Amino acid sequence: MTPEPATARRASGDGDTVQADASVLLELYRRMATIRRAEERLSQLFADGAVPGFLHLSIGQEAVPVGVCAALEPADTVASTHRGHGHALAKGMALEGFFAEIMGRASGVCAGRGGSIHVADMSIGMLGANGIVGGGLPLAAGSALAHQVKGRPNVAVAFFGDGAMAEGALHECLNLARLWKLPLVFVCENNGWGEFSPLERQFAAKLAALGAAFAIPYEEVDGIDVEAVAAAAQRRIEPARRGEGPQILECFTQRWRGHYEGDPQKYRDPSNLDAARGQDALAVAAGRLAAQGIGAARLARLERSIAEHIETAVTAARAAAEPDFETALAGVYAGGRAHG
Repeated sequence: MTPEPATARRASGDGDTVQADASVLLELYRRMATIRRAEERLSQLFADGAVPGFLHLSIGQEAVPVGVCAALEPADTVASTHRGHGHALAKGMALEGFFAEIMGRASGVCAGRGGSIHVADMSIGMLGANGIVGGGLPLAAGSALAHQVKGRPNVAVAFFGDGAMAEGALHECLNLARLWKLPLVFVCENNGWGEFSPLERQFAAKLAALGAAFAIPYEEVDGIDVEAVAAAAQRRIEPARRGEGPQILECFTQRWRGHYEGDPQKYRDPSNLDAARGQDALAVAAGRLAAQGIGAARLARLERSIAEHIETAVTAARAAAEPDFETALAGVYAGGRAHG
């Protein structure tokens, strides 16, 4: 949901009050910083063996989920990718349930059964991350159809990476969404890498041309600029909400880490990685906040608050119980019992 504007008041630089025109950006910065610090903490936990399974971090891409979700309403729905932590947190998932889930604890949002790649929370419209490339697209299409059939004024967002552009699921969903005028917004997080290969070695066309082929409005945006993403997302979401059919938003962003945590990225030129890290959404937002009177001391206090919240969530997750066998088995077999 779009951050609520603060009542206009005099800025005090490094103080606790901010101008109305800076309050929205400050909230966007907070959300991006929360995602960044949460994933940095997950990286440490993974290295310590506290996170089971694989870990796919979205560090560097924070402006896309934050900008898009800032334009959504609570009852709108999103479907994610294998790199879905940012989507979950931007949509409103609590840090406590988030960390507990990824650490495999019973107090997690999916009772410890989903983990990193399948983290979901239906109470906030987070349909889930997905281990299959492009796997979230049909889920979002189904959710958009449900909104339409039930007459709800809501939209569904399908986040997908550039690596999914060649997947049949994307082409099928574009077709159905256009035929049925679904309230579905396709958001491509184009970081230039589909797992270990550059986009140009995987997809022969452009997403804009693909959208034109299906007569779906298309817009592209700088995915490092959170304000630009939020504005573009608003422009794409509102027509879909009004019943004008599907929309496409392509966000050009950067992936700082490898495909998975521990990926040595030998396929990537070091200069490419340095250039990616030189484009930091948090630094861009911090610079604009400074120009509006929000100084480094204020942001440092905000960062400390985020870090404390994260540590509280991690401590609670460490102390939480692991799922028992019956709970872990529930939903796997009919009746919750193993057969054979």
